[in-house]
Amino acid sequence: MRAAIAATRRLSPSRLVVAVPVGASSTCEDMQKLADEVVCARTPASFRAVGMWFQDFSQTSDDEVTKLLQEAGQDKKAAT
Repeated sequence: MRAAIAATRRLSPSRLVVAVPVGASSTCEDMQKLADEVVCARTPASFRAVGMWFQDFSQTSDDEVTKLLQEAGQDKKAAT
């Protein structure tokens, strides 16, 4: 998330909002120093790992990520 925030900051957004469905409260607090707004829907006291809070937290393959990024790039081109 820190890398994503840094990369986004270089694009000079008017506002940067970080949102996650679940996270450690300490991590969400740390993100507040980097983003304009942080939304952590759940910050359970017994947080150990994100995957514990999802029924299906299977890994995304490199091929799947590449395809999604290419599609996002095509969508952006079509919108301009």
